[in-house]
Amino acid sequence: MADQCDVCLLGLIILSSLLTGSSGVDETHVFISSGENVRLPCNNDLSDCTSTTWIYFYRFTHSVAVALINGGIKNKDTERHERLSLGSDCSLNIKNVTEEDYGLYTCQQYVNGEQQGTDARVYLHVLHVSVSPSSSSSSSSSQTEISPGRSVTLSCQLYSGFSCNYLVQYDGLHLLWVNQAGVDLKTDSRYQILFSSDHCIITLTTTLLNEDDNREWRCQLTLRNQLQTSVRYTVKYSGEKQLLLL
Repeated sequence: MADQCDVCLLGLIILSSLLTGSSGVDETHVFISSGENVRLPCNNDLSDCTSTTWIYFYRFTHSVAVALINGGIKNKDTERHERLSLGSDCSLNIKNVTEEDYGLYTCQQYVNGEQQGTDARVYLHVLHVSVSPSSSSSSSSSQTEISPGRSVTLSCQLYSGFSCNYLVQYDGLHLLWVNQAGVDLKTDSRYQILFSSDHCIITLTTTLLNEDDNREWRCQLTLRNQLQTSVRYTVKYSGEKQLLLL
């Protein structure tokens, strides 16, 4: 029991150091949409990636740390090991990102048991859209069938260990729904656009019309007016006059 407490205490000390910051640490923020592939850079890489260790700190705030790569070798005991790979520049590649992947990733280099250089931290933020029709015959994250004329709500959420209010205030974070032409849908009265209190979620609610066939809506995330990532939804009518949201 004492050994377990020591490990927990060590994890808390390490995490506290990571979150409060220290000198000589490289930090990168990466914004990506769920379903895409992402590359997390290791800015302290050595020529030989057999010295590389990648550690994942669960959702920034917990004391649980998982070694994804150890000595250049992938840890096959992790749930998502099949989606991970180590790049030639020691970067960590993640395929088919999910909203569960957000968190703090740290790249370290060890030679003969001694750390070389400083930590390279990468904060991964994931944008994800879910569908909530008012009436549905089936429901899944990839496809939802609903009847024409029904109300539908698209919920676009940023999964981030940082306060979205903080990102809005200091980094100019902005979530918005736009049409195919890039026009903000807040300007169209047929759409109801609402923000959550913490600005991490923006919802779009509308009643689908016949002319919505092949219509595209995009949830965009910008920082300081620069597009970082977006999620696209396209409405398609099936032969039975039902709607498929893909």
